[in-house]
Amino acid sequence: MRPAAVYPDSWYAATANLHAVYPALAGAVSCDVAVVGGGYTGLSAALELAGRGYRVVLLEAERVGWGASGRNGGQIVTGYNKSMAVAETLAGRDDARKLWDMGEEAKALLADRVARHHIACDLRWGYVLGALRRSHLAECDAMLAEWQAYGYQKARLLDRDGVRALVDSPAYLGGLYDDGGGALHPLNYALGLAAAAARAGVRLFEGSAVTGLETAGGGIVRLTTAGGVVSARYAVLAGNAHLGPLSPAVTARMRPRLMPVGTYIIATERLGEERARALLPSGAAVADMNFVLNYFRMSEDHRLLFGGGVSYSARQPARLGERLRRLMLKVFPSLADVPVAYCWEGLVGITINRFPDFGRLAPNIVYAQGFSGHGVALTGLAGRLMAEAVAGTAERFDVFARIPHRPFPGGRRLRMPALVLAMSWYRLRDVLGW
Repeated sequence: MRPAAVYPDSWYAATANLHAVYPALAGAVSCDVAVVGGGYTGLSAALELAGRGYRVVLLEAERVGWGASGRNGGQIVTGYNKSMAVAETLAGRDDARKLWDMGEEAKALLADRVARHHIACDLRWGYVLGALRRSHLAECDAMLAEWQAYGYQKARLLDRDGVRALVDSPAYLGGLYDDGGGALHPLNYALGLAAAAARAGVRLFEGSAVTGLETAGGGIVRLTTAGGVVSARYAVLAGNAHLGPLSPAVTARMRPRLMPVGTYIIATERLGEERARALLPSGAAVADMNFVLNYFRMSEDHRLLFGGGVSYSARQPARLGERLRRLMLKVFPSLADVPVAYCWEGLVGITINRFPDFGRLAPNIVYAQGFSGHGVALTGLAGRLMAEAVAGTAERFDVFARIPHRPFPGGRRLRMPALVLAMSWYRLRDVLGW
């Protein structure tokens, strides 16, 4: 299999930094650690492992950053998809404290890697959660109180005037401003991680989908692609929503716990600096507080990047660009004269409880998946923790591995229709303002 010549059409692909094209695997290769997946998780794991002196091979089915890492909203979000109260229920108070601290480490790690490796990805700090109704204001109050109970002091509440000063939209009653959240150019961040990994000695192979995973004698893991075989002492599985049925263990353990979900983004034509600054004077990234949320930010070249809607059926909605533009105009009616220049989709992986799923398929095979919309920062942490586990220091990895996860109900055939039905209820709540 040869790597694709270009990335899927998006504003990110159109503004990607110059980058290397890595060869497809050909023949037999041996290494200490084989990493499956060239997104943030796999690239971060490879970079960390190479820094520890391991010989690392990374196998990517398409191009590095091809999947969610090169198509997502680019937003860096504090905490997890669910509250820390839910984390305490699932993991206990002590482990919840560790999860919070590692979530903060994830953001610091991202900033450090951007600076250390000179990654040009338009990293900016500042994040607004916008309240669309009074119940959202109460949620903001509760969120701030919970964050402060964990010692977080970078967020503050916004009233109607306060949010309007940051986001020139009539849609919001108030909200929460977070200095510790932010946004970046996701594909350029992935490309920068890949370049850093290559400089550190990682051998990267694109167009090298792994079709088989098996354990051989002597504790060796063997990974097969169309062009060759990698023999390794350890394997790191980091394909998330794009990971195929590599082995019976992957099919039985990992795939039932993960649901691929379609997400969608548009980019407008250029607004010009003056108009862009008027819409988002703070330059912050923004998301509303609906269950099926909208999120947006301004690009470096003064386009509005607007994401919204999801598909739990993995089918792209008809007239997608028009649907997203209608959602955008509910937030910014003043953009009625502005056409859409780009429209794209991607898959993210979610779990039932919306916390990441870490685990082992064997003593020498580790995985991380299901970042549930918070992957820009948490994937980098996952790479570090899997590297620690490979190196024999798994205490922090095991904090995540202890979070209980259940398979999506319905089995292979019915789990997607069951999820579609359940999510329809939450969509209705958003529409009716319940």
